[in-house]
Amino acid sequence: MPQPERRPDRWLILAVICLAQLVVVLDNTILNVAVPSLTEELGATTSQTQWAIGAYSLAQAGLLIAAGGLADRYGRKKVQLLGLALFGVGSLGAALSADPGQLIAARAGMGVGGSLLLATSLAIVVRTFEQDEQPKAIAAWTAVASLGVALGPVIGGLLLAHFWWGAVFLVNLPVAALGLIAVAKLVPESKDPRGDRPDLLGAALSTAGLVGLVYAVIQGPGAGWGAPPTLLAGLLGLLFLLAFALWERRIEHPLLDLDFFRNARFRGAVSGGVLVSFGMGGSLFLLTQHLQFVLGYGPLSAGLRTAPMALTVVALNLTGAGMRLTGRLTPPRAVAAGLTLLAAGLAAIALLGRDGSYPGILLGLVLMGAGVACAQPAMAGAVMTSIPPEKAGSGSGLMGTLGELGNSLGVAVLGAVLTAGFASSLPAGLPDSSARSLPDALAAAGPSAEQPVRSAFADSLTTSQSIGAVAVLLGGLVAAWLLGRAAAQRPAPAERPSDGPVTQPG
Repeated sequence: MPQPERRPDRWLILAVICLAQLVVVLDNTILNVAVPSLTEELGATTSQTQWAIGAYSLAQAGLLIAAGGLADRYGRKKVQLLGLALFGVGSLGAALSADPGQLIAARAGMGVGGSLLLATSLAIVVRTFEQDEQPKAIAAWTAVASLGVALGPVIGGLLLAHFWWGAVFLVNLPVAALGLIAVAKLVPESKDPRGDRPDLLGAALSTAGLVGLVYAVIQGPGAGWGAPPTLLAGLLGLLFLLAFALWERRIEHPLLDLDFFRNARFRGAVSGGVLVSFGMGGSLFLLTQHLQFVLGYGPLSAGLRTAPMALTVVALNLTGAGMRLTGRLTPPRAVAAGLTLLAAGLAAIALLGRDGSYPGILLGLVLMGAGVACAQPAMAGAVMTSIPPEKAGSGSGLMGTLGELGNSLGVAVLGAVLTAGFASSLPAGLPDSSARSLPDALAAAGPSAEQPVRSAFADSLTTSQSIGAVAVLLGGLVAAWLLGRAAAQRPAPAERPSDGPVTQPG
């Protein structure tokens, strides 16, 4: 059967999609360095600044499954355009906010737009490229996403050094405008050919369930895991997700086909994706505190010193070096090797950076970047090739959802370990509330106990990072085992994805 003609503008389409992906991911971390400015200039309380950061990821994670199903039904290009428009309007509203409440609402609006963009980006990439070029395109998509995570604090620090806090949102406006023009002109439309049958109840149940679950994860470390609001949100979230699963099994055209999870290849890939997000999110959260509180770097300097991880991902993926290395490995081995490197990087930061050694931290960041470059494209490819092409939006949305959940869990779990370890190691006589942060503990302890407090904080950081390394390693081996099991069970013809070209969009 003759191959369909390749789109001559496919790499330009990839560049447009990656640019939109970059700003969405970047805005997950860009506001972290602006917390002092928000407190001083906007009069925000600690709780309000947390919500200004959390509202974005909460809205984004809560809507990703619904956004993926919406894209499959009504068209991925339409949803991408709507996402760009909402993201741009939300960014303008955030920049012009006059009080913390307005900022929180604008950030939630940005999260809604971001969910629409993330749910369609990988689906459009997969539908634009044929099977033989998909690994290279997915590697580039992965590199740009990783770059956004690390560039957020750097760009935020640079802008805050010269402008007011709202500038961190204004940079999104030209990107949103350019994206709207380019997507409208270049990106072909594609959707599920089975028609426009909305699953409104499924969308509502999935959104309510994910919002409740992510809310509990975000609030747990601060409010307490046993606090009634945390428990209630988590319980309601789980109940809504259970109702969502039961409902999706009853209807003819479900928002999310739960049969995907019967596929061991799919389960292994998504579990590996959660672990990458867990390791990256949790480690960067701890590392920024390590660099600023233990080593004494300012926000911009600390942001610059976290960049080597993302730069390693970009260097390996965009140059093709990562593909040449992992191309010799089966997907299970690529995932196992990548997550082992990620765990080794976390361990190196914990052990070699313990006494203020940035070279040890640098080694850890490079190892983590190599691990992400090795594992993430293999996992994304495994997810998208284990589901039907017409469900690409659902697969992309689910990957984004689990990535956001993994990131939130990484911050929450490793942050909780840090807080608990710090509280148990503080000198006697300090109030329990002083364990919330190193500055609080130093203020309560006074100059005479400064050194024991700093040492307790550094020890707790090391313990948290070590636990993260062990979790990523063990989970990575399980994910690789699931992928290997799926490969062993598949019949020989199905092992070659090139046997059937991806349907050309349009």
